[in-house]
Amino acid sequence: MAAMTDRGERKKVTFSLPVVLLEEAQAIVREGAAPSQSALVVDALAKAIRDWRMAQLREEFRQAAADPDFLRDVDEVMADFAAADGETARMIR
Repeated sequence: MAAMTDRGERKKVTFSLPVVLLEEAQAIVREGAAPSQSALVVDALAKAIRDWRMAQLREEFRQAAADPDFLRDVDEVMADFAAADGETARMIR
């Protein structure tokens, strides 16, 4: 996750959080599980973004798996590479 959260400039922002959530975040920092509240928020937001992107990707894969044109293209590519794949398999045995 460092690639997403460590690069670029930073900007201060203001959020309104439920008090219970803020207290939990403060407890996590006090217990040493996160270096700061800001770091905890950065990590949580980065995870939420990563999860959202993965959900989008899964949906794109789901749609592709139901697309006859895409599946036909996959079959054509597999057929085109069948001989090369077989040759490679024989070389590594």
